[in-house]
Amino acid sequence: MSAGRPFLACACFFSDNIFVGRYGLHVRYRDEGQLRRDHGRIEAEVQRRKQLIHQSVERKAIISKCYKRKHPEVYILQDSFLAPDFLEIVSYCTSPDAHLHGLLRYIESFSDKRIFRLPVFTEEFCQAFVDELENFEQSDMPKGRPNTMNNYGVLLNELGMDETFITPLREKYLQPITALLYPDLGGACLDSHKAFVVKYSLHEDLDLSSHYDNAEVTLNVSLGKDFTEGNLYFGDFSQEPTPVPKYIEIEHVVAQGLLHRGGQIHGTLPIASGERWNLIIWMRSSAIRNQLCPMCNKKPELVEAEGFGDGFTETLDDDVPETVNLCSLW
Repeated sequence: MSAGRPFLACACFFSDNIFVGRYGLHVRYRDEGQLRRDHGRIEAEVQRRKQLIHQSVERKAIISKCYKRKHPEVYILQDSFLAPDFLEIVSYCTSPDAHLHGLLRYIESFSDKRIFRLPVFTEEFCQAFVDELENFEQSDMPKGRPNTMNNYGVLLNELGMDETFITPLREKYLQPITALLYPDLGGACLDSHKAFVVKYSLHEDLDLSSHYDNAEVTLNVSLGKDFTEGNLYFGDFSQEPTPVPKYIEIEHVVAQGLLHRGGQIHGTLPIASGERWNLIIWMRSSAIRNQLCPMCNKKPELVEAEGFGDGFTETLDDDVPETVNLCSLW
């Protein structure tokens, strides 16, 4: 006792952080009505996700038939869209003597979190691409959003950019780089992706909460326009949490990209002014994720999907990816 006064407890013990073992969730309880409303929202989200494939196919067909492109040239990847320094990096990575430490002389590295900055596009391409995205946003075409965290953005497969732009960018240009940077994450065999663009502005999405990606490796490229603040921040790797996470903050640079592990916990701080568009490419390796789903940390239970789905494939039990000794790389 302290000066004769009893120690007390907070009433939240009876209402907050109540663990529901069936779902593995901690929930808040106020009354039965609140619980039913929240449960209804969860059920609605599950039903929404089940409709995504069908709705996406419908939207893509309508866009392909009816949308008038403003800059049709940006839909087919060309070397002229890519920064000369980026092409030099790719040239080095495809040379017979390429190795990790040689690559690190060309790119910027941040702390020990395996986050790297590199030039990707020319500013001229970024301007034309953003102009095309704004033209699509202002059209009356149906629009699917990237996820429940981003309310403003464009799914590039629905816009018709997967086969002619994103796939060759991943296969021909990015994979030689990721093969050296992330061999343990299937960097040499990234065989699928999900690509989308997100938009931040003062009157729309300001920031992005802490999360990790459904990807082995993520590329995040700032496309512009004019903006201040809104830096990215990175914490722990999702599968290697520490008691006191150390965060680093990284500034966006227009036309440059950040490569990081998909499982790296990260988020976006609020922008202070202007508007920013970012290209996000979640790159996936079926050889890695077929063994363990990165979102549930279990052997994946496969269901039908459209396009690249979530990057899983049917596999034989003995199809196990080769392991890599990281100590020999760093």
